Order: sequence, then C-alpha cells, then structure tokens
Amino acid sequence: MDHKAELIAYIKEHSFQRSETPVYKLSSGNLSTFYFNLKKTTYSPKGQYLVGNLVFDKMKELRLRPRAIGGLTMGADPIATATAYTSYIRNEPLEAMVIRKEPKGHGTMNQIEGNVEAGDDVIIIDDVVTTGGSTIKAVEAAKKAGLNIIAVIILLDRGEFDGRQNIERLGYPVYSILTIKDFD
Repeated sequence: MDHKAELIAYIKEHSFQRSETPVYKLSSGNLSTFYFNLKKTTYSPKGQYLVGNLVFDKMKELRLRPRAIGGLTMGADPIATATAYTSYIRNEPLEAMVIRKEPKGHGTMNQIEGNVEAGDDVIIIDDVVTTGGSTIKAVEAAKKAGLNIIAVIILLDRGEFDGRQNIERLGYPVYSILTIKDFD
C-alpha cells in the first residue's frame, strides 16, 4: 500500500465520522454530515510518518523549494514538524514554523515562531480546510511578517463552503493531498 492509501485508511479508522443528517458542528458554525478530527492522525507516530512523506513528496512534485513550512497553530504544527523531519532525513532540510493565533503578549511579541525572517520563501500548511478561515489567518500573518508565500498545501480539502476558493482569491496556488472524494 502506498503512503496516500495508508493515510486514507488510517484517517478512516481514527479521524473520520459520518452521519445521514448534518449533526457535526464545524469551527465555522456550519453543520455537516461528516467530520474529520485529523489531530488524532497527525499527532500519532504513523500519521506523522505518512503526512511528512506525503507533504514532502508534494513539494518535490511541484518543484517548491521553501525555506520553511507552517501554519496556524495547532492543526498545522504536527504537519510542519513531520515535513521538516522528513526533509532532514532526505538531505533537503527545511524549517518548520508556527503561526500563533495572536501575537505573543510578552518578550519578542512575535506571532510567528521558527527560523524564518522577512523575505524567506514559505509554504502555508493546514490540516483541514472548510471555509479557509484559519488558513487565511495564517496567510495574513505570514504576509504581515514579510514572508514570501509560494504556495498553500492543505492536507484535506473538505470541498464544502468554498474554502479552497476563498484561499485562492488571495492569489496563492493551493494544493491538497486529500479531498473528501477519497472518503466516499
């Protein structure tokens, strides 16, 4: 079984729920007939292995050479660190970064943590996209910090509520590893 098929099977077992009626309240406030709690996958050892390899392979396929990868904490954190770890193992290291929901209220007052600085090429990552709200917040914070966003990669595009389109309207290419069609 390839990494993508393994990840789909793992998500189905650990992170996916479906109902005949819309009973799952999403962070957007909308109701849906299906729900993904990808943290049960992305914070697991097997999930991190699979996700790190798939995201790194997607970057290679697209010929993307960022300095760093990251997104809004918490959904993006394990994906960014798994990808950074995989990049190191494959002798093409890139940095992981974390984007806080709000700037830190003390010390350096940074909203973005990691070895990045203005002008660096970065990829914004997110675990699940529905409306695109958290991804857009990460994009806006990265832009404000002067980072050069070369792409957005979504682990799972739910295909509901125009999330992908909302992100694309900002002018960045958006790629997904999985979509809801993988779970039919």
